[in-house]
Amino acid sequence: MSIRTGLIAIAVASVITVSPSFASDGLDLAKKSGCLACHSIENKVVGPAWKDVSEKYKGDAKAKASLITKVASGGKGTWTEITGGVPMPPYSPRVSDADIETLVDFILAL
Repeated sequence: MSIRTGLIAIAVASVITVSPSFASDGLDLAKKSGCLACHSIENKVVGPAWKDVSEKYKGDAKAKASLITKVASGGKGTWTEITGGVPMPPYSPRVSDADIETLVDFILAL
């Protein structure tokens, strides 16, 4: 098993509590969209671990809209201590608005 396959298996196992199909669909969309080049569910890669993102924004009513904007437009500064200043590139229009919303829902549900 490759490291990437192992990480994906861990990621899927860690989100089974969310919903097996939602977890699988979210992870498949993340793979298709290129998100796993910089993120994983459990560990920092270039960007923060998605579980850390979910935890940081837990209970924040404005989090979803804020994260949709950040994924669509890119950004810098929120996770500098983790990223060392590497910016999040914009994913819109390469990734559709609907898919960005689905990805954000997936991350926040972790």
